[in-house]
Amino acid sequence: GGDHTITYPILQALAGKHGPLGLVHVDAHTDTGDTALGEKIYHGTPFRRCVEEGLLDCSRVVQIGIRGSSYDPDPYKYCRDQGFRVVLAEECWSKSLVPLMAEVRKQMGDKPVYISFDIDGIDPAYAPGTGTPEIAGLTPAQALEIIRGCKGLKIVGCDLVEVAPMYDVSGNTALLAANLLFEMLCVLPGVKTM
Repeated sequence: GGDHTITYPILQALAGKHGPLGLVHVDAHTDTGDTALGEKIYHGTPFRRCVEEGLLDCSRVVQIGIRGSSYDPDPYKYCRDQGFRVVLAEECWSKSLVPLMAEVRKQMGDKPVYISFDIDGIDPAYAPGTGTPEIAGLTPAQALEIIRGCKGLKIVGCDLVEVAPMYDVSGNTALLAANLLFEMLCVLPGVKTM
């Protein structure tokens, strides 16, 4: 629940304990904007604020499922300039993400990692209950591949954000979100699964 602003103070606290963190970020949007309506802190800016404060190890940041319209001819330039790996949704269409996650595990290494999952990373056909839906997103099966692909990483925290049940009369978005959170709990270090 909550909007993506909640990740910012969480990463402040975790970086205070562990130092700069790796980040597996699933989202339709990079959330690296500078301001909105004159405000520096809102749901589209948390990762820019984290970069500015040195909370992220930018060489270990991957953003998966990014897509959507933009006001900028090169909307991902800021991310790439920081050293983020940006995996556009179209690079994920019609294929398994198991090979991608093998690469991500190598990129993250054995240092602390945080998982931040915006439900709008999933296509609105499966998860319409969010405030900023974007067509042509990831499938629930791909979401499971991403989360399960994080098993073995030194995960120090995770979140799932931007669920807005009032926009989904079926309840499927909340059901999917709950299942994805369960999957995240299962990949935390020390958790025994079958």
